[in-house]
Parts: sequence; C-alpha cells; structure tokens
Amino acid sequence: MDPRASQHRPNHTPTARRGERAWAEASIRRLEADAHRSADTHLHRVPLPRSWGVDVYLKDESTHRTGSLKHRLARSLFLFALVNGWIREGTRVVEASSGSTAVSEAYFARLIGVPFTAVMTRGTSPEKIALIEQYGGECHFVEQAGEVYAEAARLAEACGGHYLDQFTYAERATDWRGNNNIAETIFDQLALEAHPVPRWIVVGAGTGGTSTTIGRYVRYRTLATELAVADPENSAFYPSWESGLPAQGGSSRIEGIGRPRLEPSFNPSIVDRMFRVPDAASVAAMRDFAERFGFDAGPSTGTSLWAVWQLVAEMAAVGERGSIVTLMCDAGARYRRSYGDDAWLASHGLDPAPHRATLEAFFAMGRWRA
Repeated sequence: MDPRASQHRPNHTPTARRGERAWAEASIRRLEADAHRSADTHLHRVPLPRSWGVDVYLKDESTHRTGSLKHRLARSLFLFALVNGWIREGTRVVEASSGSTAVSEAYFARLIGVPFTAVMTRGTSPEKIALIEQYGGECHFVEQAGEVYAEAARLAEACGGHYLDQFTYAERATDWRGNNNIAETIFDQLALEAHPVPRWIVVGAGTGGTSTTIGRYVRYRTLATELAVADPENSAFYPSWESGLPAQGGSSRIEGIGRPRLEPSFNPSIVDRMFRVPDAASVAAMRDFAERFGFDAGPSTGTSLWAVWQLVAEMAAVGERGSIVTLMCDAGARYRRSYGDDAWLASHGLDPAPHRATLEAFFAMGRWRA
C-alpha cells in the first residue's frame, strides 16, 4: 500500500506548504537532538576460555532510551516519513508491531507531538503494552499475527493517518553505507580488539532490516565477515532462505522475531547462513546467559545465542581463531510474566530443560552435541 494514500491530502497553497515544511524541520531537529544527547550502546566481551581461541561480543541494545534494538529502527522510520512528507502536524501514526518497535515509536511520536496507535496480537507481553501506553501510545489488538498488516493499514486510512509499515520500510529507512548505523558502530567499537573484523555477526530477524543493513554494509566495505541469521521454529524466513522461494510460516512464540510471511525488508540473498532454533532452546539460552554471564537478555537474544554457541564450537573444533558478534535486543525484565515464568512456559508447551543440558555440556567441553 502506498503510504501517501493513507493520510490527509496536503494543502498546496504556498503558505500552507511553508508551514508544513517548518513543522517537519522542527520535528527532525527534535529527533536529531535526542540522538545527539545519547552515546552509542556498549559492546561487551563475553568471557570464554582462552584456549577456545574465539572472542564473543555482545552489542547491548537494551541501553537505548526505549530499551531495545528497535529504538534505532523507529527513529529511522520517523525520519524517513518526515523527509518524504508522510507525517505532518497532527497526523496519527499507526504501526503493526509485536511490541518493541511500537514502544520506541510511541516515544518518538510523543517527542514530535503526534498521536500513535500500535496494532498487535493479544499475546504481546503486558510489560510492552504498559510501556507503549506510558509513552502516550494506544494499543489496538488482533487475534493472529497475520492480521496486523491489513488492520494497521485500515486504521490509518480510516483516520487519514500514516501507516509506518516497518516490515516494508525497515531496509529503506536506514542508510546501509554508514551514517552511524548499527553495522558501522560495531566495527568502530571492534577497532582495537584482537580480531577487529569478526568471522560472524549473528542476528535474529523481525522485519529483516537489521540483517539487511549489516549484510549490505559488510559487502559495501568488502569485509570478510559473514552474516548468520537465527530464526524461531515457525517463522517463514528460514524456509524462504533455504528454498529460495517465498514461504509461509506461523505465529512466532519468540516475541520480536520470526514472521508468518517473508517480509519485504528481509533479504535472503545476503544471508550467508541460517539456523532454525527451537523456541524452547531460545528460552534455555536466554536463561543460561543470565545465570552464567550476568546479562539479563530477552528471548530473541536467546535465539541468536543458540546459533552463536554452535559457531563457537565449530571454530574451536578446527582451531580457527577469530571473533563473533551478536546483539542483546532487549532486556529480560520485559518478559518476567512470560518467558521468565515456568507456569507460562508450560502452558505454551515450552520445556527448556533438555536444551539447558545441551548448553551445560557445551560449556564443559567446548563441543556442540544438540
């Protein structure tokens, strides 16, 4: 859907256009000033046995003002919409989101003074819903993940608002060549490390915007790094990458990543390797990481970690030295009443215990036996 069809028709008188331009420029300055007041997120080194010869780094995106990796995307989407003239003073902004993107978008909507509505499934964590409302956003619920797209577009059209459509515009809104994107900051922060060009960068995929940005940047800079994407068990991304054809999936039980369809912003051709991760393994890796290393991460980080540990084992087995980078997408505090609750896990058919045993064996021996 063309976003220009889902908003009020512009007033083309010279005075009105000057006023619209002035408001947009003031909004862009607010977004830029907000970013200028912030330092970049930390890149932590995860302590592993020196004998393994592999360094693992965690880019902690939970330290953004709105608590997740999606802070970067939300800011880019708002800037993209503003410079395209899609958001004007008073425009209601609407988004289809599983939670974290909507939290960040609610923050930026409030920053520039426009109303915001998030369309999401009823299964979204209560903690995320509370944060959206805390920033002044409204939540509109649907039953199934596949319903969010059409409902968000319908709401935007009905009120003359703008549908941000993160799943289409994530890969366009961020400048993959640099301009302080997440890929550029990772390599800047690695510059003084023993292995400044990582062997692998491992991420999950929700919109696909982060993996696409990193994959494009690596190729643009002609770096030897390879990109791995870890995908939940019901997602359409892995079978689409494996077959080379768009595939259908189901609702993801890992909030923030995995989609029922191949999203426009996900680019399979620049992904070097994919891992299909059992949902219970994502929870196991999330919990193990908190207990073993003290990083309280959310479940999508657990999905990536399950792939990271396999890559570490492969490199160590052949004596390959190097580094691996992954992202801490958000903090585990957002999931205390879901993935942090044993009763909730049982009600959703998730048993992390066998996967915790796999992780215990890995850290004891440095070998992967899933």
